[in-house]
Amino acid sequence: MAIEIVQVLPLLPSVEQALNAAYTVHRLWEAKDRAAMLAEIAPRVRGMATSGSTGANAALIDALPGLEIIACFGVGVDAVDTAHCQVKGVIVTNTPDVLTDEVADLAIGLTLATLRRIPQGDAFVRGGHWPTGKFPLADKLGGKTMGILGFGRIGQAIAKRAEICGVSVVYSGPRAKPDLPQRYYADLAEMAAAIDILMIACPGGPETERLVDARVLAALGPQGYVINIARGSVVDEPALVEALVQGRLKGAGLDVFANEPQVPEALFKLENVVLQPHVGSATHQTRAAMGALMVQNLAAHFAGLPLPTRYV
Repeated sequence: MAIEIVQVLPLLPSVEQALNAAYTVHRLWEAKDRAAMLAEIAPRVRGMATSGSTGANAALIDALPGLEIIACFGVGVDAVDTAHCQVKGVIVTNTPDVLTDEVADLAIGLTLATLRRIPQGDAFVRGGHWPTGKFPLADKLGGKTMGILGFGRIGQAIAKRAEICGVSVVYSGPRAKPDLPQRYYADLAEMAAAIDILMIACPGGPETERLVDARVLAALGPQGYVINIARGSVVDEPALVEALVQGRLKGAGLDVFANEPQVPEALFKLENVVLQPHVGSATHQTRAAMGALMVQNLAAHFAGLPLPTRYV
Protein backbone atom coordinates (compact mmCIF):
# COMPACT_ATOMS: atom_id res chain seq x y z
CA MET A 1 0.00 0.00 0.00
CA ALA A 2 1.37 3.42 -0.99
CA ILE A 3 2.72 5.76 1.67
CA GLU A 4 0.35 8.68 2.26
CA ILE A 5 1.49 12.30 2.32
CA VAL A 6 -0.27 15.66 2.46
CA GLN A 7 0.53 18.35 -0.10
CA VAL A 8 -0.18 21.77 1.34
CA LEU A 9 -0.07 23.92 -1.82
CA PRO A 10 0.20 23.56 -5.60
CA LEU A 11 3.68 22.65 -6.85
CA LEU A 12 5.36 22.36 -10.23
CA PRO A 13 3.71 19.81 -12.57
CA SER A 14 6.94 17.79 -12.61
CA VAL A 15 6.96 17.64 -8.81
CA GLU A 16 3.30 16.72 -8.55
CA GLN A 17 3.78 14.00 -11.15
CA ALA A 18 6.67 12.50 -9.17
CA LEU A 19 4.74 12.67 -5.89
CA ASN A 20 1.62 11.12 -7.39
CA ALA A 21 3.68 8.28 -8.85
CA ALA A 22 5.27 7.42 -5.52
CA TYR A 23 2.62 8.21 -2.90
CA THR A 24 -1.04 8.62 -2.14
CA VAL A 25 -1.20 12.41 -2.12
CA HIS A 26 -3.85 14.38 -0.23
CA ARG A 27 -4.16 17.89 -1.72
CA LEU A 28 -4.93 20.02 1.31
CA TRP A 29 -5.42 23.33 -0.51
CA GLU A 30 -8.29 21.82 -2.52
CA ALA A 31 -10.24 20.68 0.54
CA LYS A 32 -13.50 22.52 1.19
CA ASP A 33 -13.19 21.55 4.84
CA ARG A 34 -9.52 21.32 5.78
CA ALA A 35 -10.21 20.23 9.34
CA ALA A 36 -12.43 17.38 8.17
CA MET A 37 -9.84 16.22 5.64
CA LEU A 38 -7.06 16.30 8.21
CA ALA A 39 -9.16 14.39 10.74
CA GLU A 40 -9.89 11.68 8.17
CA ILE A 41 -6.30 11.22 6.89
CA ALA A 42 -4.42 11.96 10.12
CA PRO A 43 -3.79 8.35 11.23
CA ARG A 44 -2.21 7.45 7.89
CA VAL A 45 -0.18 10.47 6.81
CA ARG A 46 3.60 10.13 7.23
CA GLY A 47 4.94 13.00 5.11
CA MET A 48 4.20 16.58 4.09
CA ALA A 49 5.15 18.58 0.99
CA THR A 50 5.06 22.33 1.49
CA SER A 51 7.09 25.46 0.76
CA GLY A 52 9.29 27.56 2.97
CA SER A 53 6.91 30.51 2.73
CA THR A 54 3.66 28.54 3.22
CA GLY A 55 5.24 26.27 5.79
CA ALA A 56 3.51 24.34 8.54
CA ASN A 57 2.45 25.75 11.90
CA ALA A 58 2.17 23.86 15.18
CA ALA A 59 -1.57 23.24 14.74
CA LEU A 60 -1.06 21.56 11.36
CA ILE A 61 1.81 19.47 12.71
CA ASP A 62 -0.26 18.43 15.74
CA ALA A 63 -3.16 17.46 13.48
CA LEU A 64 -0.96 14.76 11.93
CA PRO A 65 0.29 12.53 14.77
CA GLY A 66 2.02 10.10 12.40
CA LEU A 67 3.96 12.82 10.59
CA GLU A 68 7.64 11.93 10.12
CA ILE A 69 8.98 14.46 7.62
CA ILE A 70 8.17 17.90 6.21
CA ALA A 71 9.83 18.44 2.83
CA CYS A 72 10.08 22.14 1.95
CA PHE A 73 10.33 23.64 -1.51
CA GLY A 74 12.77 26.49 -0.89
CA VAL A 75 15.91 27.26 1.07
CA GLY A 76 14.08 29.24 3.75
CA VAL A 77 11.90 27.44 6.28
CA ASP A 78 10.78 30.44 8.33
CA ALA A 79 7.08 29.55 7.99
CA VAL A 80 7.71 26.06 9.40
CA ASP A 81 7.57 25.79 13.19
CA THR A 82 10.93 24.04 13.34
CA ALA A 83 11.12 24.24 17.14
CA HIS A 84 7.83 22.35 17.38
CA CYS A 85 9.10 19.86 14.81
CA GLN A 86 12.10 19.12 17.01
CA VAL A 87 9.83 18.57 20.02
CA LYS A 88 7.62 16.24 17.99
CA GLY A 89 10.53 14.44 16.32
CA VAL A 90 9.53 15.59 12.82
CA ILE A 91 12.34 15.95 10.26
CA VAL A 92 12.45 19.10 8.11
CA THR A 93 14.27 19.30 4.77
CA ASN A 94 14.82 22.23 2.42
CA THR A 95 16.36 22.83 -1.00
CA PRO A 96 19.61 24.82 -0.60
CA ASP A 97 22.53 25.09 -3.04
CA VAL A 98 20.49 24.51 -6.21
CA LEU A 99 19.16 28.08 -6.04
CA THR A 100 22.30 29.86 -4.81
CA ASP A 101 23.52 31.09 -8.19
CA GLU A 102 20.07 32.15 -9.35
CA VAL A 103 19.40 34.27 -6.26
CA ALA A 104 22.89 35.77 -6.40
CA ASP A 105 22.39 36.66 -10.06
CA LEU A 106 19.15 38.47 -9.25
CA ALA A 107 20.83 40.26 -6.34
CA ILE A 108 23.44 41.76 -8.65
CA GLY A 109 20.88 42.42 -11.38
CA LEU A 110 18.66 44.21 -8.89
CA THR A 111 21.62 46.23 -7.64
CA LEU A 112 22.52 47.32 -11.16
CA ALA A 113 18.89 48.04 -12.01
CA THR A 114 18.57 50.23 -8.92
CA LEU A 115 21.81 52.19 -9.23
CA ARG A 116 21.68 52.53 -13.03
CA ARG A 117 17.88 53.09 -13.03
CA ILE A 118 17.33 50.48 -15.75
CA PRO A 119 13.52 50.09 -15.35
CA GLN A 120 13.13 53.87 -15.33
CA GLY A 121 15.18 54.12 -18.53
CA ASP A 122 12.99 51.52 -20.19
CA ALA A 123 9.87 53.47 -19.19
CA PHE A 124 11.47 56.70 -20.47
CA VAL A 125 12.01 55.20 -23.92
CA ARG A 126 8.66 53.40 -24.09
CA GLY A 127 6.87 56.56 -23.02
CA GLY A 128 8.26 58.46 -26.00
CA HIS A 129 10.24 60.91 -23.85
CA TRP A 130 13.68 60.37 -25.42
CA PRO A 131 13.18 62.62 -28.51
CA THR A 132 12.27 65.60 -26.34
CA GLY A 133 14.29 65.13 -23.17
CA LYS A 134 17.38 63.75 -21.48
CA PHE A 135 17.33 60.85 -19.06
CA PRO A 136 18.85 61.77 -15.66
CA LEU A 137 22.32 60.54 -14.74
CA ALA A 138 22.57 57.43 -12.58
CA ASP A 139 25.08 56.01 -10.07
CA LYS A 140 28.17 53.94 -10.88
CA LEU A 141 28.42 50.52 -9.26
CA GLY A 142 32.18 50.04 -9.47
CA GLY A 143 34.04 51.63 -6.57
CA LYS A 144 31.15 51.24 -4.15
CA THR A 145 31.35 49.28 -0.91
CA MET A 146 28.70 46.62 -0.37
CA GLY A 147 27.91 45.30 3.08
CA ILE A 148 26.26 41.89 2.97
CA LEU A 149 24.03 40.95 5.88
CA GLY A 150 24.21 37.15 5.98
CA PHE A 151 27.36 35.60 4.56
CA GLY A 152 26.30 32.03 3.93
CA ARG A 153 26.13 30.31 0.55
CA ILE A 154 24.07 33.03 -1.11
CA GLY A 155 25.88 35.93 0.53
CA GLN A 156 29.26 34.61 -0.57
CA ALA A 157 28.00 34.01 -4.11
CA ILE A 158 26.80 37.62 -4.23
CA ALA A 159 30.21 38.76 -2.99
CA LYS A 160 32.01 36.99 -5.83
CA ARG A 161 29.79 38.65 -8.40
CA ALA A 162 30.04 42.07 -6.76
CA GLU A 163 33.82 41.95 -6.58
CA ILE A 164 33.99 41.18 -10.30
CA CYS A 165 32.09 44.44 -10.81
CA GLY A 166 34.74 46.37 -8.88
CA VAL A 167 32.79 46.51 -5.62
CA SER A 168 34.49 46.18 -2.22
CA VAL A 169 32.66 43.70 0.04
CA VAL A 170 32.33 43.53 3.81
CA TYR A 171 29.82 41.51 5.80
CA SER A 172 27.88 41.13 9.02
CA GLY A 173 26.21 38.14 10.61
CA PRO A 174 26.02 36.13 13.83
CA ARG A 175 29.70 35.21 13.68
CA ALA A 176 32.90 35.96 11.79
CA LYS A 177 34.27 33.56 9.18
CA PRO A 178 38.05 33.75 9.74
CA ASP A 179 38.85 31.74 6.62
CA LEU A 180 37.34 34.44 4.38
CA PRO A 181 39.21 37.62 3.36
CA GLN A 182 36.34 40.10 3.63
CA ARG A 183 36.10 42.31 6.71
CA TYR A 184 33.57 41.28 9.35
CA TYR A 185 31.38 43.68 11.34
CA ALA A 186 29.75 42.36 14.48
CA ASP A 187 27.60 45.49 14.72
CA LEU A 188 25.23 45.96 11.78
CA ALA A 189 24.82 49.72 12.27
CA GLU A 190 28.60 50.14 12.33
CA MET A 191 28.79 48.32 9.01
CA ALA A 192 25.95 50.40 7.58
CA ALA A 193 27.85 53.60 8.35
CA ALA A 194 30.86 52.32 6.37
CA ILE A 195 29.12 51.17 3.17
CA ASP A 196 27.20 52.41 0.15
CA ILE A 197 24.97 49.38 -0.47
CA LEU A 198 23.34 47.19 2.16
CA MET A 199 22.66 43.76 0.64
CA ILE A 200 20.29 41.68 2.75
CA ALA A 201 20.89 37.94 2.28
CA CYS A 202 20.21 36.40 5.69
CA PRO A 203 17.48 33.91 6.67
CA GLY A 204 14.09 35.11 7.87
CA GLY A 205 12.46 34.11 11.12
CA PRO A 206 12.27 35.47 14.68
CA GLU A 207 16.05 35.83 15.10
CA THR A 208 16.36 38.32 12.24
CA GLU A 209 12.97 40.04 12.42
CA ARG A 210 13.33 43.80 11.80
CA LEU A 211 17.09 43.50 12.17
CA VAL A 212 17.43 46.30 9.62
CA ASP A 213 15.70 48.98 11.67
CA ALA A 214 15.58 52.78 11.72
CA ARG A 215 18.98 52.92 13.46
CA VAL A 216 20.65 50.88 10.72
CA LEU A 217 18.93 52.85 7.95
CA ALA A 218 20.03 56.14 9.53
CA ALA A 219 23.61 54.87 9.65
CA LEU A 220 23.42 53.94 5.96
CA GLY A 221 22.37 57.51 5.22
CA PRO A 222 21.07 59.56 2.29
CA GLN A 223 23.65 58.22 -0.18
CA GLY A 224 22.96 54.61 0.73
CA TYR A 225 21.02 51.86 -1.05
CA VAL A 226 19.14 48.87 0.36
CA ILE A 227 18.87 45.69 -1.72
CA ASN A 228 16.75 42.89 -0.22
CA ILE A 229 16.62 39.40 -1.74
CA ALA A 230 16.16 37.62 1.60
CA ARG A 231 12.88 38.07 3.49
CA GLY A 232 10.71 41.12 4.03
CA SER A 233 10.59 40.37 7.74
CA VAL A 234 14.29 41.24 8.12
CA VAL A 235 13.53 44.92 7.50
CA ASP A 236 11.42 47.34 9.51
CA GLU A 237 9.32 48.03 6.42
CA PRO A 238 7.55 51.20 7.67
CA ALA A 239 10.93 52.68 8.62
CA LEU A 240 12.33 51.79 5.19
CA VAL A 241 9.38 53.33 3.36
CA GLU A 242 9.61 56.48 5.47
CA ALA A 243 13.34 56.83 4.82
CA LEU A 244 12.83 56.44 1.06
CA VAL A 245 9.90 58.86 0.92
CA GLN A 246 11.77 61.48 2.94
CA GLY A 247 15.00 61.11 0.94
CA ARG A 248 17.02 59.70 3.83
CA LEU A 249 18.07 56.82 1.55
CA LYS A 250 19.16 57.15 -2.07
CA GLY A 251 17.28 54.10 -3.29
CA ALA A 252 16.23 50.50 -2.85
CA GLY A 253 15.87 47.31 -4.85
CA LEU A 254 13.33 44.98 -3.24
CA ASP A 255 12.41 41.43 -4.20
CA VAL A 256 10.68 40.65 -0.89
CA PHE A 257 8.20 42.37 1.39
CA ALA A 258 6.78 42.01 4.88
CA ASN A 259 3.24 41.05 3.83
CA GLU A 260 3.54 39.50 0.39
CA PRO A 261 1.94 39.91 -2.07
CA GLN A 262 0.89 43.22 -0.53
CA VAL A 263 3.41 46.00 -1.16
CA PRO A 264 3.29 49.45 0.50
CA GLU A 265 1.60 51.74 -2.01
CA ALA A 266 3.96 54.58 -1.16
CA LEU A 267 6.73 52.67 -2.95
CA PHE A 268 4.83 52.69 -6.26
CA LYS A 269 5.31 56.43 -6.66
CA LEU A 270 9.04 56.48 -5.99
CA GLU A 271 11.44 56.80 -8.92
CA ASN A 272 14.40 55.55 -6.86
CA VAL A 273 12.95 52.13 -6.08
CA VAL A 274 12.96 48.92 -8.16
CA LEU A 275 10.36 46.33 -7.17
CA GLN A 276 10.22 42.61 -7.95
CA PRO A 277 7.58 39.95 -7.05
CA HIS A 278 9.83 37.62 -4.98
CA VAL A 279 11.49 35.95 -7.96
CA GLY A 280 15.00 35.24 -6.65
CA SER A 281 14.93 31.58 -7.66
CA ALA A 282 12.25 31.90 -10.33
CA THR A 283 13.74 30.32 -13.42
CA HIS A 284 12.54 27.14 -15.10
CA GLN A 285 15.84 25.38 -14.49
CA THR A 286 16.26 26.29 -10.82
CA ARG A 287 12.68 25.63 -9.80
CA ALA A 288 12.89 22.20 -11.49
CA ALA A 289 16.08 21.44 -9.55
CA MET A 290 14.45 22.55 -6.30
CA GLY A 291 11.47 20.32 -6.94
CA ALA A 292 13.65 17.33 -7.76
CA LEU A 293 15.60 17.81 -4.52
CA MET A 294 12.39 18.01 -2.54
CA VAL A 295 11.24 14.71 -4.04
CA GLN A 296 14.65 13.14 -3.34
CA ASN A 297 14.45 14.08 0.33
CA LEU A 298 11.09 12.35 0.71
CA ALA A 299 12.26 9.28 -1.18
CA ALA A 300 15.44 8.98 0.88
CA HIS A 301 13.55 9.26 4.15
CA PHE A 302 11.02 6.57 3.33
CA ALA A 303 13.79 4.32 2.00
CA GLY A 304 15.76 4.72 5.22
CA LEU A 305 18.66 6.45 3.43
CA PRO A 306 20.63 9.58 4.40
CA LEU A 307 18.74 12.74 3.53
CA PRO A 308 20.33 14.95 0.84
CA THR A 309 19.51 18.22 2.60
CA ARG A 310 18.17 17.87 6.12
CA TYR A 311 17.47 21.17 7.89
CA VAL A 312 16.47 19.86 11.33
